[in-house]
Amino acid sequence: MSTHPATHPATHPTTLPPLTPTTPPPRWAVLAAHLTTLVVLPSGLWRILLVCGYPAGYTTAGFIPFETLDAKAWMLMLSVVSELVALLTIGLVRPWGEVVPRWIPLVGGCRVHPLAATVPALLGAAALTLLWANLPWWWTFPHDDMTPTGSLVVGILYQPLILWGPLTAAVAISYYRRRSSRKTP
Repeated sequence: MSTHPATHPATHPTTLPPLTPTTPPPRWAVLAAHLTTLVVLPSGLWRILLVCGYPAGYTTAGFIPFETLDAKAWMLMLSVVSELVALLTIGLVRPWGEVVPRWIPLVGGCRVHPLAATVPALLGAAALTLLWANLPWWWTFPHDDMTPTGSLVVGILYQPLILWGPLTAAVAISYYRRRSSRKTP
């Protein structure tokens, strides 16, 4: 048997000893993780309406900037990336948040250090909380490029985003507590 570090059984990710079972995540954390994907969905669907050419609450003049290919690409990308980022929160309550799935090249099968998931999740949660902090006051800002009904509906569709940061933070803290309290063999 080779003693080269890259082929040594103790260092190869496919031959790591099994993980000590972790405490399952609390029900509230699982619910909160799944809820993150739902709070992002209404605003994403609204942007997809814009991409499809529906003014979705904008006046005729207000909708003109959204008719360019660049604007449509940006809105579609923003919707998809937002939902994918929200889906990452589910990893904090699923096994793939503890061990990288084997199909991922180079790191598949490696354990995820608790801080490697917690720190980005908490930084993201802080950024999201700051980003959406003014959203409750949506209706106090002028929206001259929108119809009154459009302003009301868009405000309602965006309000769930207020929860995205706090939900992510709560799930990340639960993940860290659960993973860092585990005793290693």
